[in-house]
Amino acid sequence: MRLWETLDVRELLSVGNRLRVALERVRLPDGRVIDDYLQLTTPSFVVIVAQRPDGRLLCERQYKHGPRKIVLTLPAGTIDPGEEPFSTAKRELLEETGYVSDEWQPLSNRIMYANAGGGVTYAFLARGCRKVAEPNSGDLEEIVIELKTPDELMRACLAGEMPLVSDAAALLPALLAIGTLAESPTALASRA
Repeated sequence: MRLWETLDVRELLSVGNRLRVALERVRLPDGRVIDDYLQLTTPSFVVIVAQRPDGRLLCERQYKHGPRKIVLTLPAGTIDPGEEPFSTAKRELLEETGYVSDEWQPLSNRIMYANAGGGVTYAFLARGCRKVAEPNSGDLEEIVIELKTPDELMRACLAGEMPLVSDAAALLPALLAIGTLAESPTALASRA
């Protein structure tokens, strides 16, 4: 198996560090040339599965403009230029929920758009979360914090109440890490 070769890049749109759209001219390993291979670059971000000492998980009910509906999500946020993912995770957990943690575990790094580019999502598990302040995300978000048991949150995810791919990609390894998947995802889905 061989890599593709980028022959040329033509930028179509750039909006600061928020979005870049480009057309690439690429040569495939078999020699074919694709003149208009679309590439999309978006910022990388973090997703946090935050567990309180009582075992319940912090989640957020908020409006997401992409799907244009109110959904259940996990705390998350964009990594600022020059910022490390772990620093972003700590900052976003405090800003969005008012909680902090002394026990962090990196879970996974996932690429959002495999063939078109996009940012990387870094998932973290924060255990023993404790409230130290009122939430203050300071941006456009109106967030209602909800507490769910791991099984309740998995059922919400499987039922489509939690539709963001990045949340699902963080939730499963987190639940496996904390050992709270009392039932298989298939059994939970059948009751969702």
